Amino acid sequence: MKYLLDTHAILWYAQGNGELSQNARSLMESETCFYSIASLWEIAIKQKLGKLDMALAVTELDEFCKNA
Repeated sequence: MKYLLDTHAILWYAQGNGELSQNARSLMESETCFYSIASLWEIAIKQKLGKLDMALAVTELDEFCKNA
């Protein structure tokens, strides 16, 4: 199967956050998953507004998603 990831799933996976269930994490690691550029856009906006404190820049997050 193929899955389109939600913005929260992307963030939680990249940050190793416990909010993402083990089942979801396993699925993301074993199935074909896609993400929307709109999710990265949303993350960039939240970072710029100071509503999201994240160590990864959006470009780094994009690379992380491509290689995960």
